[in-house]
Amino acid sequence: METLVFDVFGDYGHFKKYYTTSSPLTFSFPPPPTVKGMLGAIAGIDKTKYLKVFSKEKCRIAVRILKPVKKIRIGLNFINTKDNFWIPYKKKKNHEARTQIKAEFVKDPAYRIYFVHDDIDVFSDLAEKVKNHRNVYTLSLGLSEMIADFNFVGLYSAYECIEKKVDIFSVLPFDQVVDNEISFESGKKYFKEKIPVDMNEERVVLDYSDIIYEVNGQSIKCRVKKSWEVNGEHVVFF
Repeated sequence: METLVFDVFGDYGHFKKYYTTSSPLTFSFPPPPTVKGMLGAIAGIDKTKYLKVFSKEKCRIAVRILKPVKKIRIGLNFINTKDNFWIPYKKKKNHEARTQIKAEFVKDPAYRIYFVHDDIDVFSDLAEKVKNHRNVYTLSLGLSEMIADFNFVGLYSAYECIEKKVDIFSVLPFDQVVDNEISFESGKKYFKEKIPVDMNEERVVLDYSDIIYEVNGQSIKCRVKKSWEVNGEHVVFF
């Protein structure tokens, strides 16, 4: 199975947690629907179509954390534009047109993306653009203000491994672990988050999954139902 591998990175990233509103928190890594948006930006696929082009039935994605996860909070000014004004001013007593909120961001994020697609034309087009560092739309890490860059790593054959105890380098869907068989190693920090993993064209989340990851980007030794060896690294695809 031919696999495209490339890195994405930037100064900041924000992947909003679905259960936060007025004080947005961020996931530590981009969920699959966000990664599909990045792929769509590189390939030049319209935002109304990329979820169909990269549907779960056609596309497989794995994500590896490359740098230790660091999170910071920054105050953002939001301007009320619902009443057709842009300049912040007081409309009424005790009512401000501008509101400041605290938002959480990932600092210096860097991730490795593993990408497989059943359509050879879609796969080849994206691989060619990544290899030549050409993207159609601006690439960002979650929000349009979080401008990102990317580097081509390589095209590799992926080899399937069934129910083996290996070091998993990607973030790990917990439902892929066999009999909860995870070797928790000294010096590593393990976290679990529930993330959206599948979304339809109407942007309705179809599936969520509990994900295990090591916060410094180190591997997780465990027995999984199925993993894939890509250039010597074992990963689990969504």
